[in-house]
Amino acid sequence: MILGAEGPKRRAASVTSKNVIPLEEAQNRILATVPRLPTVTVALADALGLVSAEDLAATEPIPPFANTGVDGYAVRAADTAGATPDSPVRLRVVDELPAGKAPTVPVGAGEAIRIMTGAPAPEGADAIVMVEDTTAEDAGSVVAISKEAKPGDHIRPAGGDLGVGDRAFPAGSVLGPAHLGVVASLGQPTVAVVRRPRVAVISTGDELVPPGEPLNIGQIRDSNRPMLMALVAQAGCEPVDFGIGVDDDAVITERLEKAAATCDAAVTSGGVSMGDYDIIKIVLRRIAEMNWWQVAIRPAKPLAFGMLSGVPIFGLPGNPVSSHVSFELFARPALLQMMGQRRRFRPVTPAIAAHDMRRRVDGKLHLDRVTLRRDESGRLVAASAGGQASNVLSAMASSDGLALLPDGEGVAAGDTVDVLRLDLPADH
Repeated sequence: MILGAEGPKRRAASVTSKNVIPLEEAQNRILATVPRLPTVTVALADALGLVSAEDLAATEPIPPFANTGVDGYAVRAADTAGATPDSPVRLRVVDELPAGKAPTVPVGAGEAIRIMTGAPAPEGADAIVMVEDTTAEDAGSVVAISKEAKPGDHIRPAGGDLGVGDRAFPAGSVLGPAHLGVVASLGQPTVAVVRRPRVAVISTGDELVPPGEPLNIGQIRDSNRPMLMALVAQAGCEPVDFGIGVDDDAVITERLEKAAATCDAAVTSGGVSMGDYDIIKIVLRRIAEMNWWQVAIRPAKPLAFGMLSGVPIFGLPGNPVSSHVSFELFARPALLQMMGQRRRFRPVTPAIAAHDMRRRVDGKLHLDRVTLRRDESGRLVAASAGGQASNVLSAMASSDGLALLPDGEGVAAGDTVDVLRLDLPADH
């Protein structure tokens, strides 16, 4: 099984809650529906993690002038012929050249210029001798060279990184720190990218209480919203906190319609299973085009997905582990696709089971929370992170990945098990 494998694109179609569909089918239906966001121009400080919308080519050489890669002395290589530690060559120092200063004195025969890293190579010099291979004499007016230089030593040529017209990187590149440095080196303060999605995050349920408030009998802390806000941010999107939607038709309707009007996607938690008091299900059926799926996985079996005024809605389960897993499998890949990313799924890597990982035959893919380590031979070893119930969020917090246990009886200690790597970014 390859998690996230994409088959033929198909438009999402409604199925009844009694239908159980495979994981890949649910993922493909979502990805076939979710659109890429438009292109915008943003400042470099706001572009990290976004996808470039156009090829970026150099309009000027980088570096713009020949410069030194080390601290040392600019010399004519021929003047250092035969230099050794036992028999150094002595040259007259005629100037000192720090970075940022244009050279005004050329290097003549028998002369050298003290030069700092990044400074322009002065006229007449064809090599730089590292300061480690020199000794200053006569109060710095003479330098003893103990190593013979060759033409071009430690001189970085103009355009050595990029020449005019060279492509720095293509459209579709995910912009990391080095990409932004390249854009800056080209003299551009902005870059064209696929827009970062604004994602509304809504928890639902009368029983939920935010952190910092006292609990009454029957109430629980709202852990899903902070978790999902963080997951949205980790995916490179902008999370927008829409708070707790109590089980009231008017409140839920207002929150969802506002989310669709002001955001690019919405993630809700709770109210997508078979409960009789799931008001969000009633509202979504009335105002949105929704699919209510039972996906053949454990945890995170119930999933709601649809569109409200052109905005994708991801209705995730209320149990916190199920909500986390559901976001990873369905919402995160879709949000990355909206951002123009080609790599949408986290990598799956084989590991050795540290112990038996047993399960019952039920027609579902089980996703067990595991920690990962390397054994003495360098093999990746997976072990249970703790309780596997869908409400045990502490084990989710300790896990590095999800062990993928296909339908059957599980794996024995020492067997190979595939692990969805939550500790690694999107891979394929």
